[in-house]
Amino acid sequence: MTSRKRLTPEESRSSALQAARALLIETGPQSVTLKAVAGRIGRTHANLLHHFGSASGLQKALAEHLAQTVCETIKDAVHASRAGLGTAREVVDLAFDAFDREGAGALTSWMLLTGNEDALQPIVETIHNLVDEIAPEEAEHECDDQRVHRDTLSLVLLALGDALMGSVLSKSLGLPRDAARSRAQQMLEASLAKYAEQV
Repeated sequence: MTSRKRLTPEESRSSALQAARALLIETGPQSVTLKAVAGRIGRTHANLLHHFGSASGLQKALAEHLAQTVCETIKDAVHASRAGLGTAREVVDLAFDAFDREGAGALTSWMLLTGNEDALQPIVETIHNLVDEIAPEEAEHECDDQRVHRDTLSLVLLALGDALMGSVLSKSLGLPRDAARSRAQQMLEASLAKYAEQV
């Protein structure tokens, strides 16, 4: 009889979040349950209950995990762009992919539909922290210190909307599938150009 490897609490939690993320991407937010995640990682329902408290707690932890992962990636892209190593389109693609391919859009809508809005707080806080971290680099030159906040709001709302209904809407309007990404890119490039004129 083989015994399961004993994991530290951090390893167990991390393993569960990776499995929850895989389930989210593969089959949608409704499949992110304690039972499904436990089955995927070979643990018990009680074990996950101990770590997350409830399915709602698991979803909240998943939202926080996704937000941190996504924001780190976007932050790296922004810094690369400022150093001349990346483009506005790369930042846009990272944000859109996070909400579409990585499942953040589906998870967000699921939480809203199931009345679990407080679980979105980690996403909001992480994005806000990202914006505040990026903004200070511009503060001494910035005539309008809310520009980065407005750009972030627009980018996130465009990415979320595109993840939820971009395919259907762009098709019905006779636009290319990446029309929303192109709009976001134009918006970001215009904002960066305006900032460059001010410094």
